[in-house]
Amino acid sequence: MKPTTIIQTAAIFGAIAVGIGAFGAHGLKPMLEASGRLETFETAVKYHFYHSLALFGLGILALIKPEWKSLVLTFWGFTLGILIFSGSLYVLCLSGITWLGAITPLGGVAFILGWLGLFWGGLKSAESK
Repeated sequence: MKPTTIIQTAAIFGAIAVGIGAFGAHGLKPMLEASGRLETFETAVKYHFYHSLALFGLGILALIKPEWKSLVLTFWGFTLGILIFSGSLYVLCLSGITWLGAITPLGGVAFILGWLGLFWGGLKSAESK
C-alpha cells in the first residue's frame, strides 16, 4: 500500500466526515431528534472522523516505516471500519432499517483489527532492534 494512497484515502474520508457531520447538525437535526437517533448519528460521525485522522497518521507512518507490512492490515481495518461501522449507523439513522445495527459491530471489529495491526508493526519493529 503506497503512503500517498493512504493519505489520499484519509483526505477523502475526512472531507466526507465533515460534510456528513455538518449536514447532520443542520439539515438533518430535526429528523434525527424526532427519531431519537441524533446521538447514534453523532457517534457514527465521531468514529468516522477519528479514524480518518488515524488513517492520515498511518500514511505518515508508512512514509517513515515502509517496512512495516502490518500497516496494510491497519489501513484495511480502519477503512472497512469506517464503511461498515459508521456507514451502517448512517443508513440506520436515515432509513430506520434497524437490522443494520446487527452489522455495526463488524465495523467495530475491523477498527480493533486495524489498531492491532499497528501494535503488531511496532512490536515487530522493536523485536528487530
